[in-house]
Amino acid sequence: MKFLHEKQARRFCVFLFVICMTELCFLGFCGILQMQQLRKILVKRELAAASWLLEQDIPPALIASAWNQTEVTEEGEKLLEAAGHTEHTPGYLLLLAEQTKEPLFLVLLSGGIVFTALLLAGTAFFLQRREKLYENVETVIGGYAENRFKEHLPSGETGTIYQMFGSIEQLALSLQARSEMEHKAKIFLRDMISNISHQLKTPLAALNMYMEIIEDEPENVEAVRNFSEKSMKSLERMEELIQSLLKMARLDTGNIVFEKRRCFVTDVAEQAVGEFLERARSEEKKIVTEGDGEESIYCDPEWMREAVGNLVKNALDHTEAGGVIRISWESSPAVFALSVEDNGCGIAPEDIHHIFKQFYRSRTSSDRQGAGLGLSLAKAIIEGQDGNLSVESRPGVGSRFRMTFLTEQ
Repeated sequence: MKFLHEKQARRFCVFLFVICMTELCFLGFCGILQMQQLRKILVKRELAAASWLLEQDIPPALIASAWNQTEVTEEGEKLLEAAGHTEHTPGYLLLLAEQTKEPLFLVLLSGGIVFTALLLAGTAFFLQRREKLYENVETVIGGYAENRFKEHLPSGETGTIYQMFGSIEQLALSLQARSEMEHKAKIFLRDMISNISHQLKTPLAALNMYMEIIEDEPENVEAVRNFSEKSMKSLERMEELIQSLLKMARLDTGNIVFEKRRCFVTDVAEQAVGEFLERARSEEKKIVTEGDGEESIYCDPEWMREAVGNLVKNALDHTEAGGVIRISWESSPAVFALSVEDNGCGIAPEDIHHIFKQFYRSRTSSDRQGAGLGLSLAKAIIEGQDGNLSVESRPGVGSRFRMTFLTEQ
């Protein structure tokens, strides 16, 4: 009986049981009183009959023996039948039945009314509480339908109805999570559009200016060559920015599935720095790698190269000529760590807690290229593969970005 698992149902059943048992006790008590009343009436009848027989000069011994007789004779039946005392005689003609009928009827009627009233009152109270519960549930579910999740359904009790409430609560949590995700997605899309517009404004304006200069001086070969190169750089910057924004959007919306596999750290590092070697030579900077060539890491190699490459590019952006960017790695039984270190300008204390935010650029970076996406993209990639990216820096000395992963057993 699953309905007994619910507290209110159990209480109502206990109430019904108490009412029924009380009514049975009441009826038993009424039966005992009725028996005592019948005994009194019978004794009075016997006294009246004995008194009349004594007045008729019937011997007392004969009268006393008459009350103890149990045998029924044919003459006796005929006598009572002639007197109108048979099994089929109407009750109102029998003195004994007439004397006991009215009190018994009143007692039973009163008891029935009282117990019926109690039963109806208890049932009405139970149904009223259940109706109030349903109204509250309807209000809460209506709030869920309107994305209001402050109020919750009753919980903490057993029973089928509360199991149903629990299932509805789980559904509400799913709806709440989806609603929050949609809200965040709208905010992200709004901010992304705003940031894209802001970030593309500068290279587009520069590109437009370069095209106007080239158009105005078509005969000046040197100017055309110079501003064509600048136009190409602006286009490259725009392409880089758009690619970074797309990658960040895919990471933020959870559309990236990292395909992790075992690969050598040397291969990841060399491929990550390969596209920056020419830049480092032209800027008189040096990129070195240090670590065990046989060391391996469990990761998505393409995204890992992206993260390391962004850290290397950031180091090149903040290192002067003659600087060194060092990529090193080491492992222990529990943790694998890969670091990108430079001896550049370092990070100001007031900026170090904000550098991983999207589009954040410190005051010291205002004269350098970049949109402020590289570090946030690297952090998202590392954390998406269950790693951690931290930074240590001293202004004027350099910075060290450290990626750590739990060693795969």
